[in-house]
Amino acid sequence: MKEVEIMKQVKRVMALCVSLSLLLSLFAVSGAAADKKDYKIISPYEDVIWEGDDAWGAYKGSLHSHTSYSDADEDLPTMVKEYYEQDYDFLANSDHGVTGVEWNRHQADQFLYFYHSIPRVHLTDEEFAAITNGTYPLYDGTIRNKKMVCVTGANELNNLTLTKCHVNGYFLPEGIGDGFGGRESGYDQALSFIEENGGISHINHPGDFLESNKDITVVSDPKNVKYFGDLILKYDSCMGIEAFNDRNSTTCYDRILWDNLLMYTLPYGKNVIGFSNTDAHDRENIDTSFSVFMMEENTVENIKATMQSGAFFAVTRILRANDIIGPAEDIDVRNLGLSYPMFTKVAVDGHKVVVSAENCSSIQWIANGKIIATGEIGDDEITLDLDKIEGAEDFQYVRAELYGEGGVCMTQALVIDDGSEKLQYEEPTGFKAFIDDVVEWFKGTRFWTIVVEVERML
Repeated sequence: MKEVEIMKQVKRVMALCVSLSLLLSLFAVSGAAADKKDYKIISPYEDVIWEGDDAWGAYKGSLHSHTSYSDADEDLPTMVKEYYEQDYDFLANSDHGVTGVEWNRHQADQFLYFYHSIPRVHLTDEEFAAITNGTYPLYDGTIRNKKMVCVTGANELNNLTLTKCHVNGYFLPEGIGDGFGGRESGYDQALSFIEENGGISHINHPGDFLESNKDITVVSDPKNVKYFGDLILKYDSCMGIEAFNDRNSTTCYDRILWDNLLMYTLPYGKNVIGFSNTDAHDRENIDTSFSVFMMEENTVENIKATMQSGAFFAVTRILRANDIIGPAEDIDVRNLGLSYPMFTKVAVDGHKVVVSAENCSSIQWIANGKIIATGEIGDDEITLDLDKIEGAEDFQYVRAELYGEGGVCMTQALVIDDGSEKLQYEEPTGFKAFIDDVVEWFKGTRFWTIVVEVERML
């Protein structure tokens, strides 16, 4: 009997230990859940009305294009009419060192471009009025019945540089920026000039400056990320970079640089908007890279506000393969008349992002520079539930890319905000900063640039 009683006591003790163990593990799990960071998703599309009588329109445009007023192979009337023919809803002509005016007026002549045999001409008053109200006929004689808005005050600054440190300024006062030459290390100079004159800007084709098409690792080099990230942080008026440009030849990895810049600047509370522009110098490259703005109405005021909010999508017809975020194979579908992929809804619901789209077959989601999810997409809505993705609370942003027969379409970054205090950007000071400034100045001299160009040729 004593043995039976002892066994009962042992079982009671063991049961008590198991119960205590389970209770402690429950507290541990609860504590871990309590320690887990909460966050909210901040979307640039939160104000967009997607459906119903008040639905916003989707307007196709390019903010970076050229004519024979600088170095393009076509005159201004030819380029404007081709954009109109290809169903663009707005256009900013941004010749090098020439601040754009209405298309029926003569732009400033720059001595640098007098080598051109192509005339510097403009639209007639009648043509300008018809194009900007939609009554101008298309090539086949039909009336488009949809206006194309003229965005003035655009200028690709640094017209004398050889190293492609180019910046697009927008909404500059007339004549301000005409003849702006800049230095080879002139990003800072151009961005400062634009901000001082009340404009907004983005950095053009950074991969051209970095020559990253020769080495994909260049766009992830911390030195290069810091260089561009500090410029974006320094100037409030700098909205971001071109993630897509023209045929994405020398700029083929700039959207990877964009991801790296987002991770660099978001801790400071500064988003980096990814722009997409044709940078066309002839008619053949008008159907390359462009943007689709979500706006209540197609006006210059709304275009400017959308550039600042990021409520638009970046589209390209051409993209080189890479093994970081894809695509797996090269894409080139320009001038084939194919419908481009497009989001028809981007909504946030708690920790979920819900999208719908058209003209596409697949979607991929990217966060912190890595693909976190992929899937097929059809007529049904697609939901990304971040609660089902390990480590999502540590993401700084998430964005989506559509792939279809007609190319690639990207959202802007949807920022993951955990409520933590933002860093304060401070310009470098002290002896090292002084030496860096001297080196930057020397690299900006014509002598240094010529030496580098000769070395490249050799």
